Amino acid sequence: MDFVKKHYEKILLGIVLLGLVGALIFLPYWIMHDRELLDRTRMGITSQSPEALLPLDLTEESNAIQRLLLPYKLNFETTNRLFNPVEWQKAMNGTFIKIESGKEVGPQAVVVTRISPLYFILTLDSVETNEFGARYIIGVERQAAASSWQRTRRQHYATVGEKNDAFTITTAKGSPENPTPLVLRLTDTGEAATLSKDKPFRRVDGYKADLKYNPEGKNWQDQRVDDRLRLGGDDYIIVAISESEVVVSAKSNLKKTTLTYNPQRVE
Repeated sequence: MDFVKKHYEKILLGIVLLGLVGALIFLPYWIMHDRELLDRTRMGITSQSPEALLPLDLTEESNAIQRLLLPYKLNFETTNRLFNPVEWQKAMNGTFIKIESGKEVGPQAVVVTRISPLYFILTLDSVETNEFGARYIIGVERQAAASSWQRTRRQHYATVGEKNDAFTITTAKGSPENPTPLVLRLTDTGEAATLSKDKPFRRVDGYKADLKYNPEGKNWQDQRVDDRLRLGGDDYIIVAISESEVVVSAKSNLKKTTLTYNPQRVE
């Protein structure tokens, strides 16, 4: 006991040193064990196959981009009434017309009720024969002529090879009294035309139209190119007519308006 009492510090120091030596001896084994544990943990995490990510829903973002590419446009001319109050116009019969789209009055309110073709017509009316040969009486009708007197049907007396302002007879087939057919060359276009007593020649040279304008109760019949219309105190000129539309031009500013012919719309 006296030995222990005299040397207990040395004994404790020796025990501590032995513990340190033992720790140093087993330290590599602890390090290897920890490394193996870390490796097993890492492999357990990295060897797993993760679930596939769900596709991103970018609908809201795409809609936002589209709204930016196509900005909202305000119509301050027709539908918006903040700066353009509704206009009312008084019709000829005393009633009031509400102007909402701008097409209730003016040329856009004109309705095409009918479009009819205008023909260039040749008819073989009769044949005169004598000792000098045959003479053909051919009727000529120009329905699309500019002047009314030019539209009157006229007769031309012509022989083969004779030229006039309408045609030239090039060939008379068959008997002189009843050619089947008579071959002509038209003066204005140079095209060939055939003609016999029972089969006249017809060619569309233009169109005429019937129009109505309900705001003023007006109706126009047989209107042709260059005819004038008066709508709401303004003058308009018909500048073109086809089988499906009529084009009018304002005399004041030369603005053109196309009126489409729709037989199903006609009341």
